[in-house]
Amino acid sequence: MDVFDYVIIGGGSAGCVIANRLVTAGASVCVLEAGPVDSNFFIHMPVGFVKTLFNPSLIWQFYSEPSEGSGGRKLYAPQGKTLGGSSSVNGMVYVRGQANDYNAWAQSGNRGWGYADVLPYFRRIESRMAPHDPNYRGSKGLLPVTDPDWRHPLCEAFIAGAQSIGLPRNADYNGATQEGTGYYQRTIAGSRRISAARAYLYPVMKKPNIRVLTDAQASSLILDGKRVVGVSYRRGGVASEVRARREVIVSAGAINTPRLLQLSGIGNPDVLTRAGVTVRHALNGVGENLSDHYSPRLVASVKNIGTINGLVKGPRLMSEFLRWSLRKPSVLALSAAVCYAFGRSDPALDAPDYTIIFTPASYKDGQLGVLDDYPGITAGAWQMRPESTGYVHITSADVNTAPTIQPNYLAAEKDRRVLLHAIRSARRILQSQPMAAYYDAERLPGASLQTDDELLDFARRYGSSTYHLAGSCRMGPSTARNTVVDDQLRVHGLENLRIADSSVIPAMVSANTYATALLIGEKAADFILGREALADAA
Repeated sequence: MDVFDYVIIGGGSAGCVIANRLVTAGASVCVLEAGPVDSNFFIHMPVGFVKTLFNPSLIWQFYSEPSEGSGGRKLYAPQGKTLGGSSSVNGMVYVRGQANDYNAWAQSGNRGWGYADVLPYFRRIESRMAPHDPNYRGSKGLLPVTDPDWRHPLCEAFIAGAQSIGLPRNADYNGATQEGTGYYQRTIAGSRRISAARAYLYPVMKKPNIRVLTDAQASSLILDGKRVVGVSYRRGGVASEVRARREVIVSAGAINTPRLLQLSGIGNPDVLTRAGVTVRHALNGVGENLSDHYSPRLVASVKNIGTINGLVKGPRLMSEFLRWSLRKPSVLALSAAVCYAFGRSDPALDAPDYTIIFTPASYKDGQLGVLDDYPGITAGAWQMRPESTGYVHITSADVNTAPTIQPNYLAAEKDRRVLLHAIRSARRILQSQPMAAYYDAERLPGASLQTDDELLDFARRYGSSTYHLAGSCRMGPSTARNTVVDDQLRVHGLENLRIADSSVIPAMVSANTYATALLIGEKAADFILGREALADAA
């Protein structure tokens, strides 16, 4: 039986960070990744996300349960399943969120997670490859953060349109303030995706004190009383075990982390008993508090100009591929969204509460994956800090049975109200004077839909997950409702077990969750190694 100092379950965003830091410190580490090596060609071509997001060999193809908020539809809820995890298949957009997001975490009892505490870690993560304020941004980190080098006139028109409705142009939404409009920052360098695996794991892969096992799916945690001592897993159809001298760290994501705990007998006794699992440790919060950003997309046709729809067909696609191969600006090196607008649904608010994303391309039914036949544009809208929460529950003791996933989209009245404002704001931008030379007609939701009820019905019928699932093993004091880990990410009531991934997020951040997952990995590594919290980027 193999024994290591630490076993990390999941070679995704946080898991790669933790592996790097522990191996560099001299500890022996085993990483169990359920998916394959990240050798698929489309992982490394940024626009390849439209392929990888639907590839079952690279993705856990989960679906959420139908709900009123989703118009009775099951929604695709993919999670990465390869080295790098979701960072190898996501849209590569890099957004930290607002200072108040993290201050709220601290105020809810999570010491060391306020904005002043996490800012040095964000700076440690980054190699910001653009002019920046060093008080807010890092330049020596392992992860390159770049601005797009491919520009399109429709992007500038969108930004000008956002300015026309009162949103200032913002040179750095990850800096002093988030509000405004501009170009998204991305984790792309040299026209290639830089995943957490490429930034953190590969630099230490050849060291003698790490073993990375791909196609190795964890099936349960091994407990000795209340002490976690190892992991059972399957690889190539063979059941095996690996033991940890010090700790097991679960970094399997917002769906698979609570699923693994429940399969191991850790969770709400009612959920476990219904699934036929013996209760080993009652912890009611496991799988609760699930949150996600829910986004309908507005689509319009354009005139007098071409869009990405035409650039990825026939000879033009070959031209773009050649440019990408030569590491020149190319449509194939774009992130999932190119521009943003962060705004307030109420001027009395002190910070933005909605997001609009923009891409000079039109997708069929507003869904990622299939470009439409006409030149068009797409603007997605969502509420930044949804109040609606749900759950992840296993229904069987079989590790191959998908859990029940219910985010309860738009259940909270505030979520519906803010989303309506975001949809109307997106409309105003697309129909603004700076867009007039290009704007042709609204295809979704359609000009005939104007009332709140009509737009909410559209949102329910066409909205989708943004794949920002979080919060299902919430961080907080053991005395608080439905918490799973303490502020050092240790599981309440168990020894030698931590969780470090987006599942521990106590309340949704005003951002895509990738940057926050990296932050959690960096903080976890310092907790595990017993290091003092960063006071400055180092």
